[in-house]
Amino acid sequence: GVGGMSVVGQLAPIFKGVGYSAIMMVFLENVYYIIVITWTLFYLFNTFMDLPSLPWSDCSKGNGTWATVSCWAPESGIPYTESVAAMNNISEADTETAVEQFWRNEVLHASDGIEEIGEVQWDLFICLIVAWALVYGFIWKGLHNSGKLLWVCAVFPYIILSILCVKALTLEGASEGLKFLFTPEWERLYEAEVWIDGGTQIFFSYGVGIGSLLALGSYNKFHHNCHRDAIFVCCVNSFTSIFSACVIFSILGYMAHQKGVEVGEVVQSGPALAFLVYPEVVLAIAPSPFWAFLFFIMLLNLGLDTQFSSVESLMTGLVDNWPEQLRPHRKKFTLGMTVFMCLLGLPMITRGGIYVFQLMDFYAASGLSLLWCVFFQTIAICWVFGAKKFYLCIEEMIGYRVSMYWYVCWVFLAPAFMVFIFVFYFVRYSPITMGAYHYPAWGEVLGFAISLSSMLWVPGYAIYYLLSTKGSWSEVLRQGVTPVIKPRKEAVMAEEKARLTYQDVRDVELNIEEDLCDESFVSYDSKKCLGE
Repeated sequence: GVGGMSVVGQLAPIFKGVGYSAIMMVFLENVYYIIVITWTLFYLFNTFMDLPSLPWSDCSKGNGTWATVSCWAPESGIPYTESVAAMNNISEADTETAVEQFWRNEVLHASDGIEEIGEVQWDLFICLIVAWALVYGFIWKGLHNSGKLLWVCAVFPYIILSILCVKALTLEGASEGLKFLFTPEWERLYEAEVWIDGGTQIFFSYGVGIGSLLALGSYNKFHHNCHRDAIFVCCVNSFTSIFSACVIFSILGYMAHQKGVEVGEVVQSGPALAFLVYPEVVLAIAPSPFWAFLFFIMLLNLGLDTQFSSVESLMTGLVDNWPEQLRPHRKKFTLGMTVFMCLLGLPMITRGGIYVFQLMDFYAASGLSLLWCVFFQTIAICWVFGAKKFYLCIEEMIGYRVSMYWYVCWVFLAPAFMVFIFVFYFVRYSPITMGAYHYPAWGEVLGFAISLSSMLWVPGYAIYYLLSTKGSWSEVLRQGVTPVIKPRKEAVMAEEKARLTYQDVRDVELNIEEDLCDESFVSYDSKKCLGE
């Protein structure tokens, strides 16, 4: 396995900071994304706490703990006029369901803002430890040894999502939710957040820019059809997004119908959406605990699948940059990093943790920082290394030329689109919010500091390279844009095998093995020469 974070630095040494930027982003992503898995485990454990029903099925189950006077669950069968909310003069539109209050008051114990961090929630702390234990248990040997597990994680969610989709589409009000989903609001195109969220969501969901796809793809054979895989991944990913959106908005339409409000007013968007929507729909499917269990197992699979890839990408990137120090101790190093990242996640399981999580989600590995990193990756590969060379490299691997459309995208369309989004974001800048909550000024400063922690590596390393490399300015610049990429043994063998007949293949393998023992050879490998 070779990490994608070292590739850019080999193609254009002066842009090696792009790799460090990606490492920082993946590191921050691993710290905060595990919290989603933590919340999922909390729900999964609580599924069995109130059999044969669910803890969030009715407001009465939270009396004296998480349920307030504004709690009213329409599915409980109690008319609004006879509810506790009505008796306290709370309008029907201002009530909250048991699912909403369970999430906010039992899972999060949320404070009123990031100013009130509060104490660590110990039940979430236990779930956080379990989550990291699961991740480490599967990646300590490397993901290439967990192929069957990844297949299960990839296929199982579609089965559960399909069942939930059938039920969601039959709920009263589902059509209104779908209408809301597919009715465009053109005026929102003037909002900078819509553009940067849409653009970086594509990068994030496809794994672009953070090295995970390159790290996993490095386990493929040299002539593997990566072009076909790229098209397939994009199609499946887009289909999954639309499919899951149909399920979510069908349920939102049902919830809006139950409360008598517009779909856009039923819940606030944000990281909590899945934990408000899906727990609601399982209440309408009997037996509810069984379907809740399957759903949260599905969500756990999805979360672990993403976390596996991200942690593998981080570990491979770090080991690639410091191979002599880290490769012999990879398992211990991975354990140390998981413990370190677990400790850094503690602020997000406090009473104010959801606000910290929102900051991390927006500024750490998406938004400006991800856009910045992908832009310079594109420039380094397509403008410095050369899109024509890249184009021919793909042809050599897969055996045919891809459409020139991709060449135009790499060189012109993608960089122009990223520059447009970046500039438009600052021209139409609006402060970050979470529902009705507005972050204080220092919260936004903290968010930009999180982004800069990864963005500054690009110009910082370029300046360091210019100042530390010996030679005149022109010589240093020439070196900085000259590839120093080292061909892998598999790539060298594949090139030679393509030119020779089958009878000569074994001779080539022996010659390359001898070359590997020559310290002057570019891919010298001391371990193989020593018979290790």
